[in-house]
Amino acid sequence: MSARTAIGGLFRQLTDREPEGVWSAPGRVNLIGEHTDYNDGFVLPFATPHRTYAAYRRRDDGILRVASTLADEAVELPVAELSAVFPASGGSGREADGAHALPGWSRYPLGVAWALTAQADGPFAGADLAIASDVPVGAGLSSSAAIENAVACALDEAWALGLDPETLAIAGRTAENEAVGAPTGIMDQFASMLSRPDAALFLDCRSLRARPVGLGFAAAGLTLLVMDTRVSHAHSTGGYADRRAACERGAAALGVPALRDVAVAGLGRAEGLLDPVTFRRVRHVVTEDQRVLDTVRLLREEGPRAIGPLLTASHRSMRDDFEISTPELDTAVDAALAAGALGARMTGGGFGGAAIALVPAADAATIADAVESASARAGHAAPHVFPVTPSAGAHPEPVA
Repeated sequence: MSARTAIGGLFRQLTDREPEGVWSAPGRVNLIGEHTDYNDGFVLPFATPHRTYAAYRRRDDGILRVASTLADEAVELPVAELSAVFPASGGSGREADGAHALPGWSRYPLGVAWALTAQADGPFAGADLAIASDVPVGAGLSSSAAIENAVACALDEAWALGLDPETLAIAGRTAENEAVGAPTGIMDQFASMLSRPDAALFLDCRSLRARPVGLGFAAAGLTLLVMDTRVSHAHSTGGYADRRAACERGAAALGVPALRDVAVAGLGRAEGLLDPVTFRRVRHVVTEDQRVLDTVRLLREEGPRAIGPLLTASHRSMRDDFEISTPELDTAVDAALAAGALGARMTGGGFGGAAIALVPAADAATIADAVESASARAGHAAPHVFPVTPSAGAHPEPVA
Protein backbone atom coordinates (compact mmCIF):
# COMPACT_ATOMS: atom_id res chain seq x y z
CA MET A 1 0.00 0.00 0.00
CA SER A 2 1.36 3.42 -0.95
CA ALA A 3 1.85 6.10 1.67
CA ARG A 4 -0.78 8.25 -0.05
CA THR A 5 -3.29 5.42 0.31
CA ALA A 6 -2.23 4.59 3.87
CA ILE A 7 -2.35 8.07 5.36
CA GLY A 8 -6.14 8.36 5.54
CA GLY A 9 -6.58 5.00 7.22
CA LEU A 10 -3.83 5.71 9.72
CA PHE A 11 -5.40 9.04 10.63
CA ARG A 12 -8.84 7.51 11.08
CA GLN A 13 -7.31 4.76 13.22
CA LEU A 14 -5.71 7.45 15.39
CA THR A 15 -8.74 9.73 15.75
CA ASP A 16 -11.90 8.11 14.33
CA ARG A 17 -12.22 11.29 12.28
CA GLU A 18 -11.13 12.65 8.93
CA PRO A 19 -8.11 14.95 8.72
CA GLU A 20 -8.53 18.67 8.15
CA GLY A 21 -5.59 18.78 5.78
CA VAL A 22 -2.82 16.70 4.23
CA TRP A 23 0.61 17.87 3.09
CA SER A 24 3.38 15.96 1.37
CA ALA A 25 7.09 16.51 0.91
CA PRO A 26 9.54 14.49 -1.21
CA GLY A 27 12.82 12.82 -0.60
CA ARG A 28 15.76 14.12 -2.54
CA VAL A 29 18.69 12.94 -4.61
CA ASN A 30 21.78 15.07 -4.51
CA LEU A 31 23.04 15.21 -8.06
CA ILE A 32 26.38 16.64 -6.92
CA GLY A 33 27.76 18.61 -3.97
CA GLU A 34 28.32 16.30 -1.01
CA HIS A 35 29.33 17.59 2.44
CA THR A 36 29.59 21.07 1.00
CA ASP A 37 26.39 22.40 2.58
CA TYR A 38 27.65 22.75 6.15
CA ASN A 39 30.82 24.30 4.73
CA ASP A 40 28.80 27.24 3.32
CA GLY A 41 29.27 25.85 -0.17
CA PHE A 42 27.17 24.87 -3.17
CA VAL A 43 24.85 21.93 -3.78
CA LEU A 44 22.68 20.70 -6.66
CA PRO A 45 19.93 18.35 -5.43
CA PHE A 46 16.49 17.53 -6.81
CA ALA A 47 13.31 16.06 -5.37
CA THR A 48 12.37 12.44 -6.02
CA PRO A 49 8.85 11.13 -6.69
CA HIS A 50 8.91 9.37 -3.28
CA ARG A 51 6.94 11.37 -0.73
CA THR A 52 6.07 11.60 2.95
CA TYR A 53 2.50 12.55 3.88
CA ALA A 54 1.39 14.34 7.04
CA ALA A 55 -2.33 14.55 7.86
CA TYR A 56 -3.51 16.80 10.68
CA ARG A 57 -6.53 17.83 12.68
CA ARG A 58 -6.52 20.51 15.34
CA ARG A 59 -7.48 19.70 18.92
CA ASP A 60 -8.34 22.05 21.77
CA ASP A 61 -6.59 20.41 24.72
CA GLY A 62 -3.03 21.53 23.91
CA ILE A 63 -1.83 17.98 23.23
CA LEU A 64 0.30 17.14 20.21
CA ARG A 65 -0.22 13.50 19.25
CA VAL A 66 1.76 11.89 16.44
CA ALA A 67 1.44 8.48 14.81
CA SER A 68 3.46 6.92 12.02
CA THR A 69 3.39 3.89 9.79
CA LEU A 70 6.95 3.35 11.07
CA ALA A 71 5.79 2.77 14.66
CA ASP A 72 3.19 0.70 16.49
CA GLU A 73 2.11 3.32 19.00
CA ALA A 74 1.34 7.03 18.92
CA VAL A 75 3.30 9.51 21.03
CA GLU A 76 1.70 12.36 22.96
CA LEU A 77 3.29 15.50 24.37
CA PRO A 78 1.73 18.80 25.51
CA VAL A 79 2.73 21.62 23.18
CA ALA A 80 3.55 23.69 26.27
CA GLU A 81 6.23 21.17 27.26
CA LEU A 82 8.11 21.10 23.94
CA SER A 83 10.48 23.87 24.98
CA ALA A 84 11.30 22.03 28.21
CA VAL A 85 12.12 18.78 26.44
CA PHE A 86 14.29 19.57 23.45
CA PRO A 87 16.82 22.17 24.62
CA ALA A 88 17.65 19.87 27.54
CA SER A 89 17.80 16.74 25.41
CA GLY A 90 21.03 17.27 23.50
CA GLY A 91 19.44 15.24 20.72
CA SER A 92 18.53 12.37 23.03
CA GLY A 93 14.83 13.16 23.14
CA ARG A 94 14.93 12.83 26.92
CA GLU A 95 14.56 15.55 29.52
CA ALA A 96 17.40 15.88 31.99
CA ASP A 97 15.37 14.40 34.87
CA GLY A 98 14.42 11.32 32.84
CA ALA A 99 10.90 12.42 31.99
CA HIS A 100 9.47 12.33 28.47
CA ALA A 101 11.51 9.51 27.01
CA LEU A 102 10.68 9.76 23.31
CA PRO A 103 10.97 7.06 20.65
CA GLY A 104 13.59 8.02 18.09
CA TRP A 105 11.17 8.44 15.18
CA SER A 106 9.03 10.92 17.15
CA ARG A 107 11.92 13.34 17.65
CA TYR A 108 11.54 14.44 14.01
CA PRO A 109 7.89 15.61 14.04
CA LEU A 110 7.94 16.78 17.66
CA GLY A 111 11.26 18.54 17.06
CA VAL A 112 9.72 20.39 14.12
CA ALA A 113 6.80 21.45 16.31
CA TRP A 114 9.27 22.75 18.89
CA ALA A 115 11.26 24.64 16.23
CA LEU A 116 8.08 26.24 14.88
CA THR A 117 7.03 27.44 18.33
CA ALA A 118 10.39 29.24 18.50
CA GLN A 119 9.87 30.80 15.04
CA ALA A 120 6.40 32.24 15.50
CA ASP A 121 4.09 33.75 18.08
CA GLY A 122 1.47 31.55 19.73
CA PRO A 123 -0.89 30.49 21.01
CA PHE A 124 -0.33 27.01 19.58
CA ALA A 125 -3.25 24.61 19.64
CA GLY A 126 -2.89 20.91 20.02
CA ALA A 127 -3.03 18.68 16.97
CA ASP A 128 -3.27 15.10 15.86
CA LEU A 129 -0.70 14.20 13.20
CA ALA A 130 -0.38 11.02 11.17
CA ILE A 131 2.69 10.37 9.03
CA ALA A 132 3.17 7.87 6.20
CA SER A 133 6.13 7.70 3.87
CA ASP A 134 7.32 6.09 0.64
CA VAL A 135 10.84 7.55 0.99
CA PRO A 136 13.30 4.72 1.69
CA VAL A 137 14.77 5.07 5.19
CA GLY A 138 18.56 5.02 5.53
CA ALA A 139 19.19 5.10 1.78
CA GLY A 140 20.65 8.59 1.58
CA LEU A 141 17.47 9.98 0.00
CA SER A 142 16.67 12.25 2.93
CA SER A 143 13.69 10.51 4.47
CA SER A 144 14.17 12.70 7.54
CA ALA A 145 13.84 16.01 5.64
CA ALA A 146 10.70 14.69 3.93
CA ILE A 147 9.15 14.02 7.34
CA GLU A 148 10.28 17.38 8.69
CA ASN A 149 8.94 19.37 5.76
CA ALA A 150 5.60 17.57 5.55
CA VAL A 151 5.06 18.11 9.27
CA ALA A 152 6.24 21.73 9.12
CA CYS A 153 3.77 22.52 6.32
CA ALA A 154 0.93 20.71 8.09
CA LEU A 155 1.53 22.51 11.39
CA ASP A 156 1.99 25.84 9.64
CA GLU A 157 -1.50 25.40 8.23
CA ALA A 158 -3.00 23.96 11.42
CA TRP A 159 -1.60 26.79 13.53
CA ALA A 160 -2.20 29.50 10.87
CA LEU A 161 1.41 30.65 11.16
CA GLY A 162 1.79 31.91 7.59
CA LEU A 163 5.52 31.14 7.44
CA ASP A 164 7.30 31.13 4.08
CA PRO A 165 8.75 27.89 2.66
CA GLU A 166 12.34 28.87 3.45
CA THR A 167 11.49 29.47 7.12
CA LEU A 168 9.68 26.14 7.31
CA ALA A 169 12.72 24.40 5.81
CA ILE A 170 14.98 26.07 8.38
CA ALA A 171 12.68 24.81 11.14
CA GLY A 172 13.20 21.29 9.80
CA ARG A 173 16.96 21.72 9.85
CA THR A 174 16.76 23.06 13.42
CA ALA A 175 14.82 19.97 14.44
CA GLU A 176 17.37 17.67 12.83
CA ASN A 177 20.35 19.47 14.36
CA GLU A 178 19.06 20.21 17.84
CA ALA A 179 16.16 17.83 18.57
CA VAL A 180 17.58 14.77 16.82
CA GLY A 181 21.28 15.58 17.18
CA ALA A 182 22.32 15.10 13.54
CA PRO A 183 24.80 17.82 12.44
CA THR A 184 23.48 18.18 8.89
CA GLY A 185 23.38 21.27 6.70
CA ILE A 186 20.39 22.94 5.06
CA MET A 187 20.47 21.20 1.68
CA ASP A 188 18.01 18.38 2.36
CA GLN A 189 15.24 20.57 3.71
CA PHE A 190 15.58 23.20 0.96
CA ALA A 191 15.61 20.56 -1.78
CA SER A 192 12.55 18.83 -0.38
CA MET A 193 10.70 22.12 0.09
CA LEU A 194 11.59 24.12 -3.03
CA SER A 195 12.32 21.72 -5.89
CA ARG A 196 10.53 21.86 -9.24
CA PRO A 197 9.81 19.16 -11.83
CA ASP A 198 12.58 18.45 -14.36
CA ALA A 199 15.00 20.71 -12.50
CA ALA A 200 17.68 20.62 -9.86
CA LEU A 201 17.94 23.25 -7.14
CA PHE A 202 21.19 25.21 -7.21
CA LEU A 203 21.62 26.36 -3.63
CA ASP A 204 24.22 28.67 -2.16
CA CYS A 205 24.31 27.39 1.41
CA ARG A 206 25.79 30.62 2.76
CA SER A 207 23.29 33.11 1.37
CA LEU A 208 20.47 30.52 1.08
CA ARG A 209 19.77 31.82 -2.41
CA ALA A 210 18.29 29.07 -4.54
CA ARG A 211 17.30 28.83 -8.17
CA PRO A 212 16.13 26.00 -10.41
CA VAL A 213 18.49 24.61 -13.02
CA GLY A 214 16.86 22.67 -15.85
CA LEU A 215 18.04 19.08 -16.18
CA GLY A 216 16.36 17.80 -19.33
CA PHE A 217 17.27 14.16 -18.73
CA ALA A 218 14.28 12.73 -20.62
CA ALA A 219 14.70 15.10 -23.56
CA ALA A 220 18.33 13.98 -23.85
CA GLY A 221 17.38 10.30 -23.75
CA LEU A 222 18.78 9.83 -20.26
CA THR A 223 17.59 8.30 -17.01
CA LEU A 224 18.97 8.68 -13.50
CA LEU A 225 19.13 5.39 -11.64
CA VAL A 226 19.24 5.17 -7.86
CA MET A 227 21.18 2.16 -6.60
CA ASP A 228 20.16 1.64 -2.97
CA THR A 229 22.73 -0.69 -1.42
CA ARG A 230 20.42 -1.41 1.53
CA VAL A 231 23.33 -0.60 3.86
CA SER A 232 21.58 1.67 6.33
CA HIS A 233 23.22 4.78 7.71
CA ALA A 234 22.38 7.46 10.26
CA HIS A 235 23.65 11.04 10.26
CA SER A 236 23.61 11.24 14.04
CA THR A 237 26.33 8.59 14.33
CA GLY A 238 30.02 9.37 14.55
CA GLY A 239 31.37 9.27 10.99
CA TYR A 240 29.37 12.23 9.74
CA ALA A 241 30.19 14.31 12.81
CA ASP A 242 33.89 13.43 12.49
CA ARG A 243 33.98 14.68 8.91
CA ARG A 244 32.26 17.90 9.86
CA ALA A 245 34.73 18.46 12.71
CA ALA A 246 37.65 17.90 10.33
CA CYS A 247 36.26 20.54 7.98
CA GLU A 248 35.94 23.00 10.83
CA ARG A 249 39.53 22.31 11.93
CA GLY A 250 40.74 22.84 8.38
CA ALA A 251 38.90 26.14 8.00
CA ALA A 252 40.26 27.38 11.33
CA ALA A 253 43.84 26.44 10.41
CA LEU A 254 43.50 28.20 7.05
CA GLY A 255 42.03 31.31 8.64
CA VAL A 256 38.75 31.32 6.71
CA PRO A 257 35.14 31.38 7.94
CA ALA A 258 34.35 28.18 6.04
CA LEU A 259 35.90 25.93 3.39
CA ARG A 260 33.74 27.63 0.79
CA ASP A 261 36.30 30.46 1.03
CA VAL A 262 39.19 28.25 -0.13
CA ALA A 263 39.81 28.13 -3.88
CA VAL A 264 41.16 25.11 -5.72
CA ALA A 265 44.28 27.18 -6.41
CA GLY A 266 44.79 27.50 -2.65
CA LEU A 267 45.08 23.77 -2.01
CA GLY A 268 48.86 23.86 -2.35
CA ARG A 269 49.09 26.21 0.64
CA ALA A 270 46.58 24.11 2.53
CA GLU A 271 48.63 20.95 2.06
CA GLY A 272 51.59 22.64 3.72
CA LEU A 273 49.56 23.73 6.74
CA LEU A 274 47.36 20.72 7.46
CA ASP A 275 47.95 17.16 8.58
CA PRO A 276 47.39 14.64 5.76
CA VAL A 277 43.94 13.46 6.88
CA THR A 278 42.55 16.96 7.41
CA PHE A 279 44.02 18.05 4.08
CA ARG A 280 42.23 15.26 2.25
CA ARG A 281 38.94 16.23 3.88
CA VAL A 282 39.50 19.85 2.87
CA ARG A 283 40.50 18.89 -0.68
CA HIS A 284 37.26 17.00 -1.17
CA VAL A 285 35.10 19.93 -0.11
CA VAL A 286 37.04 22.53 -2.11
CA THR A 287 37.06 20.47 -5.31
CA GLU A 288 33.44 19.40 -4.80
CA ASP A 289 32.32 23.02 -4.66
CA GLN A 290 34.04 23.59 -7.98
CA ARG A 291 32.42 20.48 -9.45
CA VAL A 292 28.99 21.83 -8.53
CA LEU A 293 29.71 25.12 -10.28
CA ASP A 294 31.06 23.26 -13.32
CA THR A 295 27.99 21.02 -13.42
CA VAL A 296 25.63 24.02 -13.43
CA ARG A 297 27.65 25.60 -16.23
CA LEU A 298 27.71 22.43 -18.34
CA LEU A 299 23.99 21.84 -17.93
CA ARG A 300 23.40 25.34 -19.26
CA GLU A 301 25.98 25.29 -22.07
CA GLU A 302 26.13 21.66 -23.24
CA GLY A 303 23.30 19.69 -21.63
CA PRO A 304 23.12 16.74 -19.25
CA ARG A 305 25.24 14.33 -21.29
CA ALA A 306 28.30 16.46 -20.49
CA ILE A 307 28.14 16.12 -16.70
CA GLY A 308 28.95 12.41 -16.37
CA PRO A 309 32.71 12.78 -15.72
CA LEU A 310 32.02 15.27 -12.93
CA LEU A 311 29.73 12.79 -11.18
CA THR A 312 32.38 10.11 -11.35
CA ALA A 313 35.11 12.47 -10.14
CA SER A 314 32.87 13.34 -7.19
CA HIS A 315 32.62 9.69 -6.22
CA ARG A 316 36.37 9.20 -6.36
CA SER A 317 36.85 12.23 -4.15
CA MET A 318 34.38 10.91 -1.59
CA ARG A 319 35.94 7.46 -1.72
CA ASP A 320 39.58 8.51 -1.48
CA ASP A 321 39.69 11.96 0.18
CA PHE A 322 36.59 12.05 2.36
CA GLU A 323 36.53 8.26 2.92
CA ILE A 324 32.76 7.93 3.27
CA SER A 325 32.06 5.31 0.63
CA THR A 326 31.61 1.59 1.29
CA PRO A 327 32.46 -1.56 -0.69
CA GLU A 328 28.80 -1.89 -1.63
CA LEU A 329 28.66 1.67 -3.00
CA ASP A 330 31.95 1.27 -4.86
CA THR A 331 30.75 -1.97 -6.44
CA ALA A 332 27.53 -0.33 -7.64
CA VAL A 333 29.35 2.69 -9.09
CA ASP A 334 32.04 0.63 -10.81
CA ALA A 335 29.53 -1.81 -12.28
CA ALA A 336 27.31 0.96 -13.61
CA LEU A 337 30.26 2.69 -15.28
CA ALA A 338 31.53 -0.56 -16.79
CA ALA A 339 28.05 -1.25 -18.21
CA GLY A 340 27.79 2.12 -19.95
CA ALA A 341 26.73 4.78 -17.42
CA LEU A 342 27.86 8.28 -18.36
CA GLY A 343 28.74 8.97 -14.73
CA ALA A 344 28.04 7.56 -11.28
CA ARG A 345 28.59 8.51 -7.66
CA MET A 346 27.41 7.78 -4.17
CA THR A 347 24.85 10.28 -2.91
CA GLY A 348 24.00 11.39 0.59
CA GLY A 349 26.04 11.53 3.76
CA GLY A 350 27.90 8.29 3.14
CA PHE A 351 28.73 5.16 5.16
CA GLY A 352 25.97 3.33 3.31
CA GLY A 353 22.86 4.37 1.48
CA ALA A 354 22.60 4.85 -2.26
CA ALA A 355 24.58 5.69 -5.36
CA ILE A 356 23.27 7.25 -8.55
CA ALA A 357 24.10 6.63 -12.20
CA LEU A 358 23.28 8.80 -15.19
CA VAL A 359 22.53 6.34 -17.98
CA PRO A 360 21.11 6.20 -21.51
CA ALA A 361 17.43 5.42 -21.05
CA ALA A 362 17.62 2.59 -23.58
CA ASP A 363 20.32 0.89 -21.50
CA ALA A 364 18.80 1.42 -18.04
CA ALA A 365 17.58 -2.15 -17.56
CA THR A 366 20.88 -3.64 -18.75
CA ILE A 367 22.88 -1.39 -16.43
CA ALA A 368 20.59 -2.19 -13.49
CA ASP A 369 21.11 -5.92 -14.15
CA ALA A 370 24.88 -5.40 -14.27
CA VAL A 371 24.84 -3.63 -10.89
CA GLU A 372 22.77 -6.40 -9.34
CA SER A 373 25.01 -9.11 -10.79
CA ALA A 374 28.22 -7.40 -9.63
CA SER A 375 26.81 -6.99 -6.13
CA ALA A 376 25.90 -10.68 -6.00
CA ARG A 377 29.38 -11.71 -7.15
CA ALA A 378 30.90 -9.54 -4.42
CA GLY A 379 28.71 -11.16 -1.79
CA HIS A 380 26.74 -7.99 -1.05
CA ALA A 381 23.04 -7.77 -0.37
CA ALA A 382 20.97 -7.31 -3.50
CA PRO A 383 20.66 -3.57 -4.20
CA HIS A 384 17.36 -1.94 -5.04
CA VAL A 385 17.87 -0.22 -8.39
CA PHE A 386 15.18 2.12 -9.69
CA PRO A 387 14.82 5.24 -11.85
CA VAL A 388 13.89 8.63 -10.42
CA THR A 389 12.28 11.60 -12.12
CA PRO A 390 13.05 15.11 -10.81
CA SER A 391 9.83 16.11 -9.08
CA ALA A 392 8.01 18.88 -7.20
CA GLY A 393 8.73 20.01 -3.66
CA ALA A 394 6.32 20.18 -0.71
CA HIS A 395 2.67 20.90 -1.47
CA PRO A 396 -0.86 20.31 -0.12
CA GLU A 397 -2.73 17.14 -1.07
CA PRO A 398 -6.43 16.39 -1.42
CA VAL A 399 -7.89 15.27 1.90
CA ALA A 400 -10.04 12.54 0.40
